[in-house]
Amino acid sequence: MHLIFRTLLVMLRRPLTLIDILDVGRLQFRVLPTDLDVMGHMNNGVYLSIMDLGRMDLMRKAGAWTRLVKAGVLPVMASETITFRRSLLPWQRFTVETRLVGWDERAIFTEQQIVVGGEVFARATMRGRFVKKSGGVATTAEVFAIAGVHPEPIDPPEWVQRWAGEVALPPTKASAPSDW
Repeated sequence: MHLIFRTLLVMLRRPLTLIDILDVGRLQFRVLPTDLDVMGHMNNGVYLSIMDLGRMDLMRKAGAWTRLVKAGVLPVMASETITFRRSLLPWQRFTVETRLVGWDERAIFTEQQIVVGGEVFARATMRGRFVKKSGGVATTAEVFAIAGVHPEPIDPPEWVQRWAGEVALPPTKASAPSDW
């Protein structure tokens, strides 16, 4: 866990205000020396790790995180794609913006942006699922019920649905041989 201290800060910091699960969550950071790659800017993998914290923070601010953890239902990534526009440099402040863009019966789709001074530096789309510690995957209806949120259904954008289908791998119990 290369972001252990940031994770602890997000987990231990009490949300100042609660928000709706469909609101945009915002979380501020600064680029640290441990975030850098050999080019001297934030490493591409660090963006995705920091975005994990943005999703966790959104769930906490919506009051869902504690309920899900108590129920033994935890988020995992199924698919993600990211596009970079500008580099983040050492000590630069930035904001992670997180919002849900839809869901189906098995997954929740999230869009996240890295923003500096109102300008988007990177944008990512994720397809997340929730696994049960007892085994199996929770449906989105179960996740929302456990979390105590009841949003109106939102279909993911058409391109996101196509993307999710095109990048999907076979289920874990099916064969997925490498043919390279």
